[in-house]
Amino acid sequence: MNAPENPRAMAHGALTHRERMWIVAGALLPVFMGSMDQTVTSSVLPTIGRALGQVNHLSWVPTANLLTVTAMTPLYGKISDIIGRRSTLFCSITIFMLGSLISAMAPSLTTLIIGRAAQGMGSGGLTTVAMTVLGDIAPPKERARYYTYFSIVYITSGAIGPLWGGFAAQHLGYSAIFWANIPMGFLALFMVATLLKRLPRHDRPHKLDVPGALLLTGASSSCIFVLNTGGHDFAWDSPITVSTSFLSAVCWIAFVARLLTAPEPLIPLGVLRNRIVACAVISNGVGWAAVVALNIYMPLFLQAVGGYSPSESGAAMMMLMATVNGGALIGAQIAGRMTHYKAPPMATLLMACGACLWLAWRARVVGPVEFQAALFVIGMGFGPSAPVSTVALQNAIKLSELGVASGVTSFIRSLVTTGLVAAFGALVLGGAGSGAAGAAIYGDAMAAADKFSLIFVAAAGALFVSFLALALMEERPLLSERKT
Repeated sequence: MNAPENPRAMAHGALTHRERMWIVAGALLPVFMGSMDQTVTSSVLPTIGRALGQVNHLSWVPTANLLTVTAMTPLYGKISDIIGRRSTLFCSITIFMLGSLISAMAPSLTTLIIGRAAQGMGSGGLTTVAMTVLGDIAPPKERARYYTYFSIVYITSGAIGPLWGGFAAQHLGYSAIFWANIPMGFLALFMVATLLKRLPRHDRPHKLDVPGALLLTGASSSCIFVLNTGGHDFAWDSPITVSTSFLSAVCWIAFVARLLTAPEPLIPLGVLRNRIVACAVISNGVGWAAVVALNIYMPLFLQAVGGYSPSESGAAMMMLMATVNGGALIGAQIAGRMTHYKAPPMATLLMACGACLWLAWRARVVGPVEFQAALFVIGMGFGPSAPVSTVALQNAIKLSELGVASGVTSFIRSLVTTGLVAAFGALVLGGAGSGAAGAAIYGDAMAAADKFSLIFVAAAGALFVSFLALALMEERPLLSERKT
C-alpha cells in the first residue's frame, strides 16, 4: 500500500486532505487494539475463573491492565515528543504483542495477570500516541473532522471487546482473544512503518525526566493497588493497605515537588496552568472513564441480573457503541462549525446522567427494551463532548507540547477509569470474595442488582463532573492555523 508523496507539502506541513487520510489510516489500527484491550475481558471473567480453577482476584485481570496503562501513558506522550510518534508506536505495539503472548499461554491466573499488566505497558502508547497524530496533521478548526474517525474506531473497538470476548469464551476458548492480537500487531507494525513515514515532525529537543517518571509510576500504581484491594482483599486498617497508602501519598508529594524543581518536568506546569487544558482534561478523562467502566461492567450486570450468556451480554452492548459513535459525529460537526460549541454537549451530558440514574432506580426490573433505551441516551449523551473537549485542548497549546498534553489527558482518563473499575469491582464483590465477577458466579440476582445500582449512581456522578468541567472551560474560537 503506497500513499501519495508530496515532499514539498511535507516539509512545510501543508498536507492535502488525501495525505492526511493516509496518515490517519496508519494510526487507526493501534487505536483499535488499545481500546479493545481495555474491555475484551469484561464478559469472560467467569469463564476465565472456571477454566483456570481460580475465582478469587479475578478483578485483577482488567485492573492490572488498566494500572500499567495508567502508569505508562504520560511517559509515552513525552517520549513521542522526543523521538517521534512513529518510533514510539513501534515500541508500544511490540510490548503489547509480548504481553498478549504471555496472556494467551498463561497456565494460571497469576501468569495471566502478569500478561495483562505487560499488555497494558504497551497499550498505554497505542491510543495516546495515535491520537496525538491529529495535532501533527491539521489545524484545530479542521481537526474535528479527523477526530471523528478516531472516535468511531475507539468506541467501536471498545464495544466489540465484550462481544468478541463472549463469542471466544463460548466457541473458541478465552485464550483466542489474546492470540488474535499477534497477527493484528504485525499488521499494525506494517501500517505504521509505511503510512506514518509521511507524518510531519514538530518535536523539539527534550529530555525525559526519569526521576519524575519513576515517582509518577510509583504514585499511580500504589494508589490503584489500594483502591482495588482495600476493604476486601485487605482490610482498610491492615498493615499492607496503610503502608501502601502512605507510599502513594509520599510519591505524589515528591512528584509535585519534582514538577516544581525539575529543569524540564515530565508534565510542563505551563500546560497544567492553562485553564482550558485543565477543564478539557477533566471533562474528557472523567467522562470517558465512566463510559469505559460501564462498558466493562454492564455485561456482568446482564449476566448476573438478566441471565444473559456471555455472547448475548456482549451483543447487548452494541447500542452503546453505535450511539457514542453517532454522538461523536455530531460533536465533531459542532466543534468545526458552531461558534458556541459547548452548549449542545453540556445538555446531552445531563441527559446521560439522568439515564444512569434511571438504571440505578430500575436495576432489579429493567427489561431489554428499556435497557437499550438507556444505553441510547447514555451514548448520545456523552458522545458529543469527547471531540469538543479534545479539539478545545489542542487549540489552546503549542504543537511542541501536544504529546505531553495528550499524555496528560490519557493519564487522567486511565487513572480515573482504573479507580472506577476497582471501586465498581469492590461494590459488585461485596462479601463473596470472588473478584468483580462474584455476583455473576454465585447467582444472587437481586443482591447483584442492588450492587450494580450503586455503580450506575457512581457513573452518573462521574458524567456530572464531566459536565461541570466543560461548563467551566473557556469557549475560545478555534484556530485555522497551527501554533508552533
